Amino acid sequence: MAGIGTYLVRRLGATLVALLGVSTIVFLMVRVLPGDPARVIAGLLASEEEVARIRTQLGLDLPLHLQYVRFLGALLRGDLGRSARTFEPVTLEIMHRLPNTVLLAISSSLLAAVLGIGAGALAATHANTVLDYTISTVVLFGISMPVYWLGTMLILLFSIKLRWLPAAGAEGPTSLILPTVTLASFSVALVARMTRSSMLEVMRSDYILTARAKGLPEHRVIRIHGIRNALIPVITVVGLQFGNLLGGAVLTESVFGWPGMGLLLVESIFSRDYPMVQGIVLVFAFLVAAVNLVVDLAYALVDPRIHYV
Repeated sequence: MAGIGTYLVRRLGATLVALLGVSTIVFLMVRVLPGDPARVIAGLLASEEEVARIRTQLGLDLPLHLQYVRFLGALLRGDLGRSARTFEPVTLEIMHRLPNTVLLAISSSLLAAVLGIGAGALAATHANTVLDYTISTVVLFGISMPVYWLGTMLILLFSIKLRWLPAAGAEGPTSLILPTVTLASFSVALVARMTRSSMLEVMRSDYILTARAKGLPEHRVIRIHGIRNALIPVITVVGLQFGNLLGGAVLTESVFGWPGMGLLLVESIFSRDYPMVQGIVLVFAFLVAAVNLVVDLAYALVDPRIHYV
């Protein structure tokens, strides 16, 4: 337990440094864009007094270093500011959209893990057969297809032509199906390829030969000794893909009109809502860092040989 505690302290410290770096980059990037943010927010027909009021409200009239100090101070208080578009607290708007994005990312991750591990294990246990080649071909298509193109094709087929599923929105459980499949497509292919490669390497190990020599049924050899030992690199891929799915949700949510943080981020970028953009990116960064930490801790559950010091 002491080893895990020390490891957690080190990782949390590294996470805080990473989040500070992300916040600094985001702070600088949204301020180097061309144009006057206050004028964009106020509108072309707004008076100079209105533009000056918005500039003061956002703190854009201060020197850059004072804006940064003010920004960090607000972060330490858990205050992400107010939206320049709706003038509502950024935290409240993010918390309203966050459950939808997390739900989409979790459902896509689960689908990617189940289908990817299953397809990869099946391809590995039938290596160099027609089944293996078929799965590899399907995986190749999954990796190659852009998210926005696949999402559009699914809408045309299942929503417009067949009328089986809703094309956009979040009206019920069926609204989650198409965005989940679209977002998970790349991850399914990646997890399947990693599982196949890892399984092929594990199945050539000495302990697999020993288990077979003892007379264990092949399905037990694969399930107990093969898949479990092949899951270490797969867990890494699944965990990292969860972070990628959060980022990929920006495109998917835009295609399907899914009311999550990705769609909110796109809307905020077009309206130059700097506080909202900063808040969403920081929340994304925090979620990715938290998932990576959980993945690292999950190694010990899968492989008892792993210890943290």
